[in-house]
Amino acid sequence: MYKKLLFLAFTIFFVANSYSQLNVSYHQSNLPFIGVGYDINQRLTPELRLGTDQFISDMSLEAVLTYKFIKKEDYDFYGGLGYRVNAFEGLVAPVGLNFYPFNEKKFGFHIEAAPILLDADILRGSFGIHYRFL
Repeated sequence: MYKKLLFLAFTIFFVANSYSQLNVSYHQSNLPFIGVGYDINQRLTPELRLGTDQFISDMSLEAVLTYKFIKKEDYDFYGGLGYRVNAFEGLVAPVGLNFYPFNEKKFGFHIEAAPILLDADILRGSFGIHYRFL
């Protein structure tokens, strides 16, 4: 329990004290989740993710820190590291692509692969929508 509280406090403190741009996302997969993140210096993105499965008892909290290796106007490629608690607890290493096909670059789509490393290793693949509050 102490580890979970420390994890949550660090994530909230880190996100709240950074000057950044807010974004929200929904990831559809066999382990679906919603995320709220902040772009810092247009490269670094801490994100807090909430697992949105069918039952409240199965909800999970995940915090990741990603870095945009390639940042273009229409797309960006990122990778990162994080930790997931509750259901399927373990280290998470997301790698993904956000792309913005419309003239106004607020709304876009994404795909992501993220191994969850724990006793039984899981590879989670997801796709979804992404909105930036520019």
